[in-house]
Amino acid sequence: MNREWLEKDFYKELGISSSATQDEVKKAYRKLARDLHPDKNPGDVKAEERFKAVSEAHAVLSDPEKRKEYDEARRLFASGGFGRGGFSPGGGYAGQGGFSEFNLGDIFGGAAAAGDGGLGDLLGGLFNRGGAGTRASSRPRRGSDVETETTLGFREAAQGVTVPLRMTSPSPCTTCHGSGAKLGTSPRVCPHCNGTGVISRNQGAFGFSEPCDDCRGTGSIIDDPCSDCRGTGIQNRTRTITVRIPPGVRDGQRIRLAGQGEAGLRGAPAGDLYVTVHVSQDKVFGRNGDDLTLVLPVSYAELVLGTTVSVPTLDGRVGVKVPPGTADGRTLRVRGRGVPKRGGGAGDLLVTVKVAVPQKLDDNASEALRRYAEAEKASGFDPRAGWAGA
Repeated sequence: MNREWLEKDFYKELGISSSATQDEVKKAYRKLARDLHPDKNPGDVKAEERFKAVSEAHAVLSDPEKRKEYDEARRLFASGGFGRGGFSPGGGYAGQGGFSEFNLGDIFGGAAAAGDGGLGDLLGGLFNRGGAGTRASSRPRRGSDVETETTLGFREAAQGVTVPLRMTSPSPCTTCHGSGAKLGTSPRVCPHCNGTGVISRNQGAFGFSEPCDDCRGTGSIIDDPCSDCRGTGIQNRTRTITVRIPPGVRDGQRIRLAGQGEAGLRGAPAGDLYVTVHVSQDKVFGRNGDDLTLVLPVSYAELVLGTTVSVPTLDGRVGVKVPPGTADGRTLRVRGRGVPKRGGGAGDLLVTVKVAVPQKLDDNASEALRRYAEAEKASGFDPRAGWAGA
C-alpha cells in the first residue's frame, strides 16, 4: 500500500459511502467511467484526470483485500499515527524527515518475518503480507484484476469481432520497467538490515522489531529513484489493447483476458482483465439462445396460396417457403442459419409470419375483396366457428 492511499478519499471519488457494497462500488464506477472516458471527452484534461482518479479508486475498492487494507490503514492513522517507530500521514517515520513514498505492506510483512512479536506480528496479518520465516521483499504480490466494458452491435456479437479497448490502470513504469530506480541503475540491498526491512533489538528479556530506518522497511535502497514513478515502479497509464470477442457472446457476458489487468509489484504476475459485453438491439433480428428470430411480414394472399420469400441471415439471404394455408403467427424453422455455437455448428433461424394489413385500398382492390368475402361465405368458411362457444 502506498502512502498516497491515505491522502485520498476513494469513496468520495466514486460518490459512495464507506459502507457501500461491492455491487454499489461497481455500479458507481461504471457510470462514472462511461461519462468520463477519454473517448467521450476528447481533449478534456479535467475529465481525463477525473477518469484516472476514478479508475484508481475502483482498483482499490473493488479488490476486497486492498479495500480492507485501505479501510484499516485510514482508521489507524485517523488518530494521528503510531507512537515511537510509527508513522504519521504527513510523511516519514515519526520524528524523522518526511519522504514521498513507503510501502506499509512491506514494513508490516518484514516485521512479521522476524518472528519477534513486534509490529509485524501485530499488524502483518492485517495487510496479509506477514509470515514467519519469509522476507517481505521475497513475496511479490500479484496485481489486481481489472474490469471494463464494451458495447457491440447485435451482428458483431453474434459473428465475433476484434475491438480495441482503451483503459487506464496501474501498469509497470515504462521508464524504469518496474524497478523504481532511474534507468541504468538498480536498487541495492540495504546493508543495515540485510534486506529484511526490519531491525531487531533486545531490551532485557524481550526482543523487539522495528522498521529499518535506512531503507524505510522495504529491504532495498534506491539511490537514484525514477522521476516518472517516484520510485514506486508503477504508474497509472492509458493503454489500448486489442480484444477478440468470440462469436455468440451474449449481453452481459464477461470475457477474461489473463495477464491484462493491474501490474504486479516487484515483477509479480499481472492480474486479469474482465470485459463485460453489452449488446445493442437489432432492427431485424432477435435471439433465443443460439437461435436467431425474426418476424416476416406477409400478405393474406401469400399465406393462403403459399409463396417463397427471401429473408436475411447473418451471412447473406436465404429463401423461406411459406406453405399454402399457413396460419398467421406460425414459426418456420431454417436449420443451421442461427448464431454460431462455441463447440461448432450454429443454431437455427426462426421465422414468424405476420400478416400485414393494408391501411387503404383503391376501388378495384376493394371491390375484388368484397367479391372474395362473398365467395368465402358461400363456401361455408366461418373464421369464428367453434370460437367462444359459437
